[in-house]
Amino acid sequence: MADFDLVIRGGLVVDGSGGDPILADVGVVGGAIAAVERGLGAGTEEIDAKGLLVTPGFIDVHTHYDGQAAWDQRLQPSTQHGATTVVMGNCGVSFAPCKPEDRAALISLMEGVEDIPGGVLNEGLPWAWESFSDYLGFLETRPRDADLAAMAAHGPIRVFAMGERALERRPAEEDDIVLMRRLVSEAIQAGAVGFSTSRTLAHRTAEGALVASYGAAHDELIALGEGLAASPGAAFQMITDWDDVDAEFDCLETLVRKSNARGTFSLMQNDLRPERWREVTARLGAANAKGLPITAQTICRPIGVVMGFDASMHSFAFRPSYKAIKDLALPDKIKRLRNPALRAAILGEEDHEPHVFMRYFGGRLDRFFELGAQPDYWPDPEDSIAARAAREGCDPFAYLYDVLLKDDGRALVYLPIAGYQDPTGGVVEAMLTHPNTMPALGDGGAHVGTICDASVSTYLLTEWVRDRGVFSIAEAVRRLTSQPASFFRFADRGLLKPGLKADINVIDLDALSIAPPRMVHDLPAGGKRLLQAARGYEATLVSGVPTYRSGVATGALPGRLLRGPQAA
Repeated sequence: MADFDLVIRGGLVVDGSGGDPILADVGVVGGAIAAVERGLGAGTEEIDAKGLLVTPGFIDVHTHYDGQAAWDQRLQPSTQHGATTVVMGNCGVSFAPCKPEDRAALISLMEGVEDIPGGVLNEGLPWAWESFSDYLGFLETRPRDADLAAMAAHGPIRVFAMGERALERRPAEEDDIVLMRRLVSEAIQAGAVGFSTSRTLAHRTAEGALVASYGAAHDELIALGEGLAASPGAAFQMITDWDDVDAEFDCLETLVRKSNARGTFSLMQNDLRPERWREVTARLGAANAKGLPITAQTICRPIGVVMGFDASMHSFAFRPSYKAIKDLALPDKIKRLRNPALRAAILGEEDHEPHVFMRYFGGRLDRFFELGAQPDYWPDPEDSIAARAAREGCDPFAYLYDVLLKDDGRALVYLPIAGYQDPTGGVVEAMLTHPNTMPALGDGGAHVGTICDASVSTYLLTEWVRDRGVFSIAEAVRRLTSQPASFFRFADRGLLKPGLKADINVIDLDALSIAPPRMVHDLPAGGKRLLQAARGYEATLVSGVPTYRSGVATGALPGRLLRGPQAA
């Protein structure tokens, strides 16, 4: 009779603590780790890990699967990159609580902020809930390939409490604040792991209006934060433009202090204020020196928009002649786009009512790069579309047009929009190695036709561990596992330690690589999204059950909904 349900044998165990790796076997019984030592007895099932890394499963703390989790049992692309736990409800957008008359407003909010088409959401969301508790109850009925935790979001809570006044971004009255604070508290008691808000101009509804939470008074935020006091240590997450660093950070510190919460926010570098991140990290360090538990989320490569004729955006998308054919099936559209007369017409036109993003970035061809079979997320500026066109003596937009026609119109170009001001990666390295940051911002489940950054966990291991040597493998794994587990109070995971949950990755670090993004048409209503696979994940296990082997889904769905903190 076997001693274990499963033994992962002979791997280099990187246990998530940050300590030195050891050669050992990992034995699993009943979905939990039973032993980590050499020479374990037989397992009913065994995985040969000789020459491979054995790590805890990764925790993806910044996702937007709020809609996808309602219709999809696989939380891809995060789970294609070793994620065994994901946290959604970030940036103040989600779908609960919601009155029936407000459903269209929340769909518009999610469509505009997170680039999930309204048609997909209208068809995919069953709306089998009104309260946040009912929403969690619905999510709990569906098995998945990873565990799922949710934060309560400011947007739907404000709309639920204030209706049209919230959408018009009017100041909350005292009665509104009392109701919103109660809704936050009820969500926390139901199992939300925190509360999130958005305070950035970049987040808008599908109609282009600023989100309901934008510009909400600091007093409103602090009062709502008090709803977190029902669960000391719950998370408060925000994204902000940091127009006034001191005022925003003062609000964050006050909320954390008064509600006994843990604060977290998005940290990135942008073109408009390329040095602002230094002011923010100075405040971050000072806050932690005062004992305030605030951790910034930062990405380990430039945040990049992916564009193409089969994607949601590209530089010709708002030109009249292109708009006339944009809804054709891709083969028919590409056949038309190859026509010299149509090509000349599109190249000769100006944009008509372009998306705000394209107004700012659509002509930055010095920042456009062809994304080939092996994605390069730190491209040489001399390899940009503009630089290539200049060397060939042709118009850069004409050059871009022809690049996008490659691969039967499936070719993609990459536009790094944040974190690329230093193409060597020095600024991203400084943010990533700060003692009070954790790697995040992959945005899985969001920006489905424009951004595919959920591979950042794989990128951390390849670029910053294997290729640049900035992190040891032990420290990188700690930041992907026990650090986020501790932040969100998931005491049952994040370490390879007897008694803890058997969420495990088996990784061939030498072979680890990221495949190019690809467009798939598998969303409700025939919607499309970008997915991105990886090579080198030999196995991913959730509660001791293999969910992926060599990057291929096994069909097993052991994932469950997490309600609040998890006991060891």
